[in-house]
Amino acid sequence: MHDEHAIPNPDESATPDDSADGASRRAVLRTAGLAGAGLGLGALAGGTAHAETPQGASAATAAEAPPRKGKTMIGVPFERRSTVRVGIVGLGNRGGSMIDLFLAIPGVKVVALCDPVKDKTAAAAKKVTDAGQPAPATYTKGDHDFENLCKRGDIDFVYVATPWDWHFDMAKTAMLNGKHVGVECPVSLQLDQLWELVDLSERTRRHCMQLENCCYGKNEMRVLRMAHAGKFGDLLHGAGAYNHDLRGLMFDPDYYEGPWRRLWHTRLRGDLYPNHGFGPVSNYMDINRGDRVTHISSFGTPALGLAEYRKAHMPAGDPSWKETYIESDRTISLVQTAKGRVIRLEHDVSTPHPYSRINSLGGTKGVFEDYPERIYIEPDHTDDEWGDFGKYAADFDHWLWKEHSNPPGGHGGMDYIMIFRLMQTMQLGLVPDFDVYDAAVWTSPVPLSHLSIKAKGAPQAIPDFTRGLWKKERPGVDSEKPQA
Repeated sequence: MHDEHAIPNPDESATPDDSADGASRRAVLRTAGLAGAGLGLGALAGGTAHAETPQGASAATAAEAPPRKGKTMIGVPFERRSTVRVGIVGLGNRGGSMIDLFLAIPGVKVVALCDPVKDKTAAAAKKVTDAGQPAPATYTKGDHDFENLCKRGDIDFVYVATPWDWHFDMAKTAMLNGKHVGVECPVSLQLDQLWELVDLSERTRRHCMQLENCCYGKNEMRVLRMAHAGKFGDLLHGAGAYNHDLRGLMFDPDYYEGPWRRLWHTRLRGDLYPNHGFGPVSNYMDINRGDRVTHISSFGTPALGLAEYRKAHMPAGDPSWKETYIESDRTISLVQTAKGRVIRLEHDVSTPHPYSRINSLGGTKGVFEDYPERIYIEPDHTDDEWGDFGKYAADFDHWLWKEHSNPPGGHGGMDYIMIFRLMQTMQLGLVPDFDVYDAAVWTSPVPLSHLSIKAKGAPQAIPDFTRGLWKKERPGVDSEKPQA
């Protein structure tokens, strides 16, 4: 199974057919049967959109929380363990590279691997033995062999890096089998499923986390600490995005098996991938920790980019010519918080442009903007001249980046920082930096932005997944260095 991330330099091939060693076409295309079910969507191809949470609820009750089925997971620590035993599901672009980071952390054992593409599983297993660990158990017998991995008694944490439409099923299965689970973005694309993950986490007492690596970016963590120190004054607005030209990768038959990612552009019009921008800004504004997001309004451009790219690059008879793209080339959303702050989100993977997550934060004392990084805060800067963000490194870089100044792995090292910190919290028995409530909030723009676009920008209520506990301040990614 291929993962959900686009890595700029793919170094692997895939088997998109229905061979014994390939991920089945049925698995890749199963999304077609899911796209209209339980998303909280009106008809995908017309009509008035209404938010529904959970499935079958009326629009009037969309923001109302269903009755709690267990105790909150806010502030619940992991069980302390000297060794964290990990099972990995999905060994494509993302999972196949992230295994290196798990193996690089002392006290972490990779005990089981799952992917229906046997060559990928074998390659990952060799990495484990090359690292001096015992040969892991492997699960390659079809699309649902991950269920057998989750049943094992020697796994503490399941890491999921598969196509998006499998994320919910795998997270659910892991928790029902007593495992903590971390899922690559997005954790689910359906609103009712987000509620189900919240309820399952509370009922099983297992953590379900959206593994948002951008929350651990060096710039993001520096801005976070500066915001908490009051350097931006009272916070007013922020912005985040996933603006990344993926046209070539989405039409590459050897990169996304299926091709599962491109097919989502035939099903939804909204922001398919909000987490990279939304997660960091939510941290800056202490969302679920003193403030919460309440409504989202979204607007989308015509969907022209993928069709134009196909016309220029794909031969006649290619299966992509049967596809009709409806996903907006650029989606722009405005999110309101309970304190009146505004967050702007953007998504564009279908047109030519340099990579940007925007990553902006502004308040009564000034503003930071990324891509390129620049800052202007009073009284440090005057005369409308941008200042040097690097000058704040010594005072405001997070302890994780001071301790790991040159981390291994991709995405500038934030992948390693994220995995290191997660494994550390499990080993020391600490509360995780983010939880299932953050996962649900950061992913909620996927279905809700689609609804808003369908409703010509009408605001859609964002549920309070904490059921009122957002009002209490508590720690998050801006963590203190453990003493143990």
